[in-house]
Amino acid sequence: MDANLSQIPSVRPIRELEAELTELAGHCNAAEYRWLCLLAEFDARKGWCDGATHSCAHWLNWKCGLDMGAAREKLRVAHALSKLPKISVSMARGELSYSKVRAITRVACEATEEVLLQMALHGTAYHVETLVRTYRRARQAEELSREARQRAARRLSFLPDYDGSWVVNGRLPAEVAAVVLKALDAAIEGLPKPDVSAETSEGKWTLSMRRADALGAVAESFLKHGHEAQNGGERCQLIVHVDVQTLKDACAGRCEIEDGPALAAETARRLACDSSVVRLIENEQGEPLDIGRRSRSIPPAIRRALKARDQGCRFPGCTHKRYVDAHHIRHWANGGETKMGNLVTLCRFHHRSVHEGRVKIEILNDGALRFMRPDGHTFESVALGHAGPMSDWRHLAAHHRAENISITPQTATTRWRGESMDYGAAIDSMFFRLRRTRNVSAETDGR
Repeated sequence: MDANLSQIPSVRPIRELEAELTELAGHCNAAEYRWLCLLAEFDARKGWCDGATHSCAHWLNWKCGLDMGAAREKLRVAHALSKLPKISVSMARGELSYSKVRAITRVACEATEEVLLQMALHGTAYHVETLVRTYRRARQAEELSREARQRAARRLSFLPDYDGSWVVNGRLPAEVAAVVLKALDAAIEGLPKPDVSAETSEGKWTLSMRRADALGAVAESFLKHGHEAQNGGERCQLIVHVDVQTLKDACAGRCEIEDGPALAAETARRLACDSSVVRLIENEQGEPLDIGRRSRSIPPAIRRALKARDQGCRFPGCTHKRYVDAHHIRHWANGGETKMGNLVTLCRFHHRSVHEGRVKIEILNDGALRFMRPDGHTFESVALGHAGPMSDWRHLAAHHRAENISITPQTATTRWRGESMDYGAAIDSMFFRLRRTRNVSAETDGR
């Protein structure tokens, strides 16, 4: 009986477990802050930009195993911390968790930082989330009231002038004005260029004159087409004329958009990866001898099988599933077959990267694909064995001590003792500080 009891491992006291949990939480907070600082610098210096990675969020998804949504949120918080020095210092000391900081950075600014920091130190993550959510609703109500004032003040009047012309005067809500200006700018592009000989005696044509002409064009277009023109249009068709040899070898030769400028040969090869092709045979004088029927490079059956197999862009770390192209690994112009073993699905960005030489694709013996840089290194390559001194949390604690960061079991513990949280007073204080900051800025600008 005594022998069996001696084999039972000793159970650590609950208080000791609690102390280690809270102390380690503080170290994790400080380490998270350091990680966010490194991430902000990494993104600012575009360390992820290797010519084939969409963004830093995609790099985090690929290299650090973060979901795309979580990666974007980490980036947002990392950049927001650079403008919030008091919150940054508190997190660096291990006092604030990432959950609290993530919530705070959604609304914090120089004026409201202090109030939010005190709430985060003395309240739980739930309290912080509630305060932020309530404050955002209050701000939205303020914005909605401003929008309501704009809508209530909207007007448009037409008054005849003494010379028979009409004076247009109006006041539009911000979003309506933006739409009107965009429509006018688009209409100006479609207007014929002003006739120099028809310039007015007062001077040359002005933007105001062009906008007046554009307003008439917009009105005529709406009267002709009505609301149907807003339902979308036919997909654009791009016609490219390219010599066979240019298409095969990407060498110099004819390669141009119909009635448009010349294109790079590789651009034509990328477009031809998955497009309708019409073969036209010409003689030495450029006269057509034979026109073949239009054929699609990739038949629908193979396209469906390719979609089922690849399920989106195959480039490592890419999450795009829509707006993807079928790419011939060995181009069909060079004898590559249109079969599953020679096809891969790529998003538009990585498809362009392949044709521009920033990415190479190699088919391995087992049929797998290897994506490589121009120097031969694969995109999956990482520095191996770089666990570093942070693999053990005790080393992490030693690192923080070396950085003069003192973390105890009480560092990350919320200072809330059960008292009622007055969210209204906190929000009133934030609005007061925000308005005071605005008034000071207005006075400074006026001097």
